[in-house]
Amino acid sequence: MPKNIREVLNTVPPFSLLPEAVLGSLEKDIAEKTYPKGSYVFRQGEEGLNTLFLIIRGSAEVVAKNDMDDEAVLGFRGVEEFFGETGLNGGQYSAGVRAKEDLTCLLIPGLEVEKLMGRHSDFTGYLAEVLVERMRSLYDEIIHEQSFDAYSKVEVPLFRKRISDIMSTPVITCGIADTVVEVAGIMEKKNISAVMVVNDQNSPIGVISNADLVNKILARSVTGFLKLTAGELMNKKVVTIPSEAFYAEAVLAISKHRTKQLAVIRRGRLAGIVTVADLVKARSTGTLTLVHDIESQQDIEGLSSIGVEVDSLLNALVAEKAPVPEILMIISEFHERLTRKVIQLCEEEMVSRGFGGPPVEYCWANMGSAGRQEQTSRTDQDNMIIFRDEDSIGNDKIREYFLKLAILVNEGLDRCGFAKCPGNVMASNLQWCRSLGEWEQTARQWIESAKDPVLLRQLTILLDFRAVYGEKRLADTLWKKIVKLYCQSAAVSHYLAQDDLSARVPVNIWGGFSTEKSGPHKDEINLKTAASVHIVNCLRIFSLKSGIADTNTFIRLSELRKRGGMKNDEADFVEAAYETLMMFRIRENLKKVKRGDKADNYINPSLLGKQEREILKGAFTGVSRLQKLTGSTYTLLWLAK
Repeated sequence: MPKNIREVLNTVPPFSLLPEAVLGSLEKDIAEKTYPKGSYVFRQGEEGLNTLFLIIRGSAEVVAKNDMDDEAVLGFRGVEEFFGETGLNGGQYSAGVRAKEDLTCLLIPGLEVEKLMGRHSDFTGYLAEVLVERMRSLYDEIIHEQSFDAYSKVEVPLFRKRISDIMSTPVITCGIADTVVEVAGIMEKKNISAVMVVNDQNSPIGVISNADLVNKILARSVTGFLKLTAGELMNKKVVTIPSEAFYAEAVLAISKHRTKQLAVIRRGRLAGIVTVADLVKARSTGTLTLVHDIESQQDIEGLSSIGVEVDSLLNALVAEKAPVPEILMIISEFHERLTRKVIQLCEEEMVSRGFGGPPVEYCWANMGSAGRQEQTSRTDQDNMIIFRDEDSIGNDKIREYFLKLAILVNEGLDRCGFAKCPGNVMASNLQWCRSLGEWEQTARQWIESAKDPVLLRQLTILLDFRAVYGEKRLADTLWKKIVKLYCQSAAVSHYLAQDDLSARVPVNIWGGFSTEKSGPHKDEINLKTAASVHIVNCLRIFSLKSGIADTNTFIRLSELRKRGGMKNDEADFVEAAYETLMMFRIRENLKKVKRGDKADNYINPSLLGKQEREILKGAFTGVSRLQKLTGSTYTLLWLAK
């Protein structure tokens, strides 16, 4: 082992990442202390010592008592590892540390650590990675220890099952040069309804179904069909999925691409096939029948009961411990499919009432949590319409039609459990039903006048819109215009940052939770408005400034990583924090719905277990760091004048 403090600092990261001059100065403030085997460095619940402990000899146990006052070992720390980070900012220790054997540590003052984090990015990045890893470890432990029987009865964690465990193999295939007669013979002999077409490398390049044989040969009276080859007849749209993917990913792919089978790939080659039937057989609740149920409904009344089935799917996903991003994407896909069916039925209703079909191309878009594909429960509607400019008809005349349609759709969605927006941010409101040209002018006005709090609020809502039905090209064109206007503006990012930073995460100066002091939610915290919204707001600012038009928070974060808009260590910390917050929100809301209460995103920290409080504090720390980063990047003093 190194003989002195300086040698330790030179060899142990993150201190080894610091310049020699900095280490020389830091060395003077560090003390060394030995703790006998079995003794506590500090105990759970004690006030933080504002000290970072770096082990140079021996090892330690991280211990905590559960709600039954039983002490358990949560982890171990060995030579060249540090602990005590939760006590750097004051507050009480959420877990204790005990010497597993004679333990010698370097005691580094928290004030010095804080200075180093403010001046040396490599040092900060390393610490952040360690903290993220520990937070994720706690998160995983909580997830796997939770009993979700209170929400749903599920026999196995199916959504964590690999596709390789479900797929059918070997796959019946044909070659690209095989004739139609040969393909039909294969299907008849094997008693199958579709055959996969592969190339010489056994990679799937197409699929031929019974429907293809009927529609492309018999229905069209193709002459000389005996000479047709599989390559000429096949449907080239093959949806693939890797063999290591999870069941949840297959459910999403089947629903999103509206296909009946997935080609399973391993190292670029066809390894198996998964059909809708395979997925339904694998799970007793028949989740995938939802797709058929939605598409087969002929009226709003029939659709209204399906929303409850989607809620049951959410229960199952949580019970089966599906990752938060997958839960959000799957539930959003079904909600969007439900929305599309409502719009289709309302278009038919417009025709039956004598108003005819849409006079021009249009796009229906969601905003808010639905626009970000982060809607779990059926929350209030936030939607808009973009329609094509047509001088020969006139925008006012066109708008008259779409406002009538929007009233029907908003009513239909309300009957399906998506309540009307109290603020009237809906396509049936003139303000949210505009032509593409009008929307471009409006976006320019809102961006250039972002100093106005009312317009800033409207802009914030708009900046999460996502096309769900109709001509997506209209939405894409509007997004390109918005991103261009946004990047040209010198002030809009700063106004948006200023607006978010007007509120901070609910943590007091002692490191404890700052809850509501009175009213119906006394001693509670709203995880949406007090915490997760800050991540949404800040990442929206960073993403738009980087030219990213995606709206989902996880995707925005991923794109920022790729484009260098945010350092990996910062992005990892934020991602872990957001996933944690969403996990708590989903879980607590499900509990309330089961009790017959409203899902309101409130949580009482005092009712959480000790580990849960620790991970929630870690998530709040991630939010606070993101806000500080946003503030240092996007706030200018002259804007306040």
